[in-house]
Order: sequence, then C-alpha cells, then structure tokens
Amino acid sequence: MAVRNGDSSPVLVFDGDCGFCTTVARHFERRSRTPLRIVPWQRADLASLALMPEMTAEQVYLVSDGSLYAGAECFAELMKIQGDPFHRAVASVMRAPGIRRLSAWGYTIVARNRHRLPGGTPACKMD
Repeated sequence: MAVRNGDSSPVLVFDGDCGFCTTVARHFERRSRTPLRIVPWQRADLASLALMPEMTAEQVYLVSDGSLYAGAECFAELMKIQGDPFHRAVASVMRAPGIRRLSAWGYTIVARNRHRLPGGTPACKMD
C-alpha cells in the first residue's frame, strides 16, 4: 500500500473533529517509541492509504507495513509496534481469544459515547 511522500512510518488516522479522538492521537504522537504519522482523516490522502471517508468517520485506523488495523485492533497493533516487552504483552492479551471480543466491544462503547467523554463535543456524536 502506498504511503505519500515515501514515508514508511505507520500512519494513525483519526477523526480530527473529535476532541476526545484528537487527545488520544496526540498522546500517541508524544509517547510512541515508534515514529508515527498522525493525521486527521479530514486532512489525509485517504486514497493513498486505501481508506474511504465513511470508514474513517466510524473508527480509528492504523496503516502499517501495508496492513490496515481498525478500532480495537488498531490499538493492539499500536501496542505491538512499540517494541518493548510490556507493550507487546498488552497487544498479545488484547488479541487473545475472548479478550479480542471484549476489546472490540469496549472500543465500540467508547466510540459511540466519545461525545460524552472529556474533550468530546456534539460534533463527536455518531449516528
């Protein structure tokens, strides 16, 4: 999958209209051990990332090594690519049978209620 400007860093694509989402994205931007490109979907070249607006308005995405990771799986991959044993263990737990479903459910609950969370605004509300 092509990433613009020849940058091979993983790309985190989030909803830039959502204060809560922006806060989470900035957290990863400041603390990631792996270089990341952080870009709101509203400003991203989505076609170059194999994404569409209707996809990115619903979930956060990580584009890494030619693969797309969405929602809870995005966060599991973010943990994995940090490279240290602790974060890799967190990623493994998030992907374990049973826990994977729980992680996905938790992500869905947070995504549906992001307008109620700190930094969230009515613009964050999903239909």
